[in-house]
Amino acid sequence: MSGATTDLTPAQRERLGERLQAGCAALGIAPTAAQHDQLIDYLQLLLRWNRAYNLTAVRDPDEMVVRHLLDSLAVLPHLLGERVLDLGTGPGLPGLVLAIVAPECRVRLLDSNGKKVRFVRQAVLELGLANAEPVQARIETYRPGEKFSTIVSRAVAATDVLRVRETGLLDTPGRLLLMRAHHPEVDAAELPTEPFTVHRLQVPFLDGPRHLIAIEND
Repeated sequence: MSGATTDLTPAQRERLGERLQAGCAALGIAPTAAQHDQLIDYLQLLLRWNRAYNLTAVRDPDEMVVRHLLDSLAVLPHLLGERVLDLGTGPGLPGLVLAIVAPECRVRLLDSNGKKVRFVRQAVLELGLANAEPVQARIETYRPGEKFSTIVSRAVAATDVLRVRETGLLDTPGRLLLMRAHHPEVDAAELPTEPFTVHRLQVPFLDGPRHLIAIEND
């Protein structure tokens, strides 16, 4: 990418690292030193690209730690199996973050937006993530010929995510995870017709609730 860059100073990296470390401790997650550095490197790369490509509306690095890194990490205990599909990954959320801290998982990062997929490809390359694969495709036409044990989505409409049950992408057993700010009962459109569980996520330093709708494919 050409143009001006936004690099974190050593003092900024240290401050953000301390915030990330405190948040991970509150979540009961213990990333290695290398994974910790990768998460901060990802944040710096996102800041740099965001100047030109407007990948995320969150521009404050401290808020990025909370709303992007810790929010994504809160989903980690709910993953099932090792084959993960992130629908509508955008700039790699939550899939890229999960790929960093769960190297045993193979994470597919799906989005139809070309500039966002280009960013994710560059992030995967620079971070050296052999277990993450970006793919530019639309949800309704994506047929990779394999199934995923967990399908997760943070930004895609619930109605679109729920349709993947009909595509054969979700394995048996499998788990479909929808990340939402509000409890699904607030919006009837968020309510699946099949049985589901709602987990209230406690994201450190975040004001306001986060919820995870989990649907099991037994």
